[in-house]
Amino acid sequence: MGDSYAAAPLAPHGDPRAPMCVRSRSGYPEVAARALGARLVNVSCSAARIRDFGERQTGLLRPQSTALERGTDVVSLTIGGNDTHLVRAALRCVNPLPEPVGRSCADRYTAGGRDRIAADIAAWAPALGAALDEIHRRAPHARIFVVGYGEYFRRGGCHPVQPLWARDADYLQGSIDRLSAVLRAEAARHRAVFVDTRPLTRGHDSCAPARERYLEGFLPTHRALGLHPNAEGSAAIGRRLASVIARFRSGTPSTRR
Repeated sequence: MGDSYAAAPLAPHGDPRAPMCVRSRSGYPEVAARALGARLVNVSCSAARIRDFGERQTGLLRPQSTALERGTDVVSLTIGGNDTHLVRAALRCVNPLPEPVGRSCADRYTAGGRDRIAADIAAWAPALGAALDEIHRRAPHARIFVVGYGEYFRRGGCHPVQPLWARDADYLQGSIDRLSAVLRAEAARHRAVFVDTRPLTRGHDSCAPARERYLEGFLPTHRALGLHPNAEGSAAIGRRLASVIARFRSGTPSTRR
């Protein structure tokens, strides 16, 4: 379940079953399922929001929660980037020219002493908790794994490789980390397991050399949508998720997720 972080839009091997979702067979759910030998029902979809778990996305696609059954034993999801407007914020932070030619998006989003994105993330948190409760209701025997977002921009950014001023790159990544912290906290409150992908993607962010990137920048260097995991990144995330699931299945969960 989830959004384009799971769906890996435009990565190789597009899923013909979901053309409107621009979903790839290279996404991390597919990788994890193959590693575990599990039967997968993949309903992740680009542009998904939390409401799409219970409502028709774009008015046409079935709610993602309809894929859940009483016999479902594992559920994974990544969600929140679209609900909290982080993708839109990233696009508004683009400054091709160095300071001071332009305007800082960090200054805009925190004007007046109020961080608007932080406020959006905090306000959204209860919706995630309610969605996790609904997953438990529909799939009472399932263990839920909430997969966090990764490190898109290293500290200080890398202007002009990625067209963000240093403070704006730090602000954006800080906001992504804040969202992942909410995913972690709500997972803990609602009997789910958080899977942290930031350490996994560190050094493989959009500032890394193209051959080392897991997460693409504004202009992708691999077959992938900008600001999304590429196939190699999805494979790394999928392997990580599979290893965490396998430990829980064996009865030896790690204290480090």
